[in-house]
Amino acid sequence: MIVKERKVPITVRKLEALLRRLPPDHRKRPDISDQLARRMAGYRGELAIDYHLGYLLKKDYLIFNDLRLTDGERFFQIDTLILSPHYFLILEVKNISGTLVFDHNYKQLIRVSGEKEEGFADPVLQVERHRVQLQDWLSAQKLPQVPIEMLVVMSNPNTVIKNTLLNLDPSTSKRVIHGANLLLKIKMYEKMHVKEQLNPQQIKKLSRKLVNSHTPSDPQILQQIHKEEILTGVECPECSALPMIRLHAKWVCTQCGSFSKDAHFAAITDYKLLIGLSVSNSELRSFLHLSSVSVSSRILQSMNLSYTGTYRNRNYLMTLDE
Repeated sequence: MIVKERKVPITVRKLEALLRRLPPDHRKRPDISDQLARRMAGYRGELAIDYHLGYLLKKDYLIFNDLRLTDGERFFQIDTLILSPHYFLILEVKNISGTLVFDHNYKQLIRVSGEKEEGFADPVLQVERHRVQLQDWLSAQKLPQVPIEMLVVMSNPNTVIKNTLLNLDPSTSKRVIHGANLLLKIKMYEKMHVKEQLNPQQIKKLSRKLVNSHTPSDPQILQQIHKEEILTGVECPECSALPMIRLHAKWVCTQCGSFSKDAHFAAITDYKLLIGLSVSNSELRSFLHLSSVSVSSRILQSMNLSYTGTYRNRNYLMTLDE
């Protein structure tokens, strides 16, 4: 059973919003587009692994995706954590194409593409660190210690995996697999771990603890540019032109002539992603290019937001789904 669903990463959503709100010729667009492409590749790789996990018996496993916990000193994020009464399994998912060489001398991953070589942090070390941090977290919660297995899963079936010291250090061949081999590995772990470590009540308690302890990340995307460079206004849902104008209770696009009654909600989402979760009437008017205080007030009231401050100095508090 999937306890914590996988959602579009907040970093992806913020980068997409930033690209929508940057001028076409902005100097940072190529770099931000590259960041978004890398993040999307990682997300698509995780979705590909979710397909294989869909074959697990729902009654036997609890699955937590994109789980972000703290060991007391720093946060760590697990792509997928699988719980069973017998053992736990941490999955670190990588979507990297080409030929991958695990260099154990220098503890790094090297991607070879033609004559080009590119270095990456060793994902085996990363998943080993996550195991230690999860063990520390379990201890801090006074929860039973359970055997924790770990795998680095390559989601791209065309990726070639090589190990420079296969005979001396077989850990890579045991811990790094293609996604198609995931279910076979899980079946192997089932045979290795036959003793029940947790009863149903303990599993339920642990599941609740994990969900309650998850802390969503909040990457500060705007550190890359100046806030004043953000394009404001309501974006046309048909042609993406900025800004639409408010006319007779509708948003009208001056470029393609289309109109919308609720296009401002997408703009408010961009505000939440890029600017923040607190907004005043004047700030909303400025972002949406509204001249009417009453129209801005009606929009805010329709959102049923909580607020702080008096009527003249009121700040509305918004939320953003993870």
